[in-house]
Amino acid sequence: MSEPRFQFEQVFDEDYLYFYEPWLTDEVSDAETEVIWRVLELEAGTAVLDLGCGHGRIANRLAARGCRVTGLDVTPLFLERARGDAAERGVEVEYVQGDMRTLPWTERFDRALLWFTTFGYFGDEDNRRVLAEACASLRPGGRLAIELHNRDVYVRRMLPMTGSERDGDLLVDRHRFDVHSGRTFTERVVVRGGRVRKAEFSVRFFTFTELRDWLLAAGFARVDGYDADGGELTEETRRMIVVGTR
Repeated sequence: MSEPRFQFEQVFDEDYLYFYEPWLTDEVSDAETEVIWRVLELEAGTAVLDLGCGHGRIANRLAARGCRVTGLDVTPLFLERARGDAAERGVEVEYVQGDMRTLPWTERFDRALLWFTTFGYFGDEDNRRVLAEACASLRPGGRLAIELHNRDVYVRRMLPMTGSERDGDLLVDRHRFDVHSGRTFTERVVVRGGRVRKAEFSVRFFTFTELRDWLLAAGFARVDGYDADGGELTEETRRMIVVGTR
């Protein structure tokens, strides 16, 4: 099977920030940071690695609470925004451009994050590499939190098309789920400022049971599951948090 297509540069760009900004409000980001703080049992001085950190909305908030944060992302635009936001907040975060499949750290961090569906971009072999690399970057007893769709619920409620509008501009996604690969395939059309642009991306989805087994195989000793608020994981949990402890 060929490697699934994910046009990173076409998907993670200024249009992404523009259309997601009304949704990813300060209130939402503050609430998610609080959940992360509780689920990972963070405290001031904890060394945290934010993988796929994007424009730093979580990393900078954790730093403001006293964590020693490193953020890694492949997109220069997002890292530029993250550094600018850190400067405005008066916090220090080490931002690194890089590939989460090949991390330069060994047993450096106490905690790590893969937040807001930042896991599953690659083929299965490379996705497993991401988990193994994250595990290796953690000290013994360290924890990795992955926040993503719960496949059990997603498949039941999936819409063939979703979209958003902002000031007359449009973003429309057409979705298809492939049961054989466990992946969603999305065709995105952006209409903004009189310009039409298209992109494609695919993401691997997981049940808790499958991702638990992947984490155990990657070197984690224990795996726990929670709902989006850090509560009990149930059959109706739409987005789940899966935490592996090394």
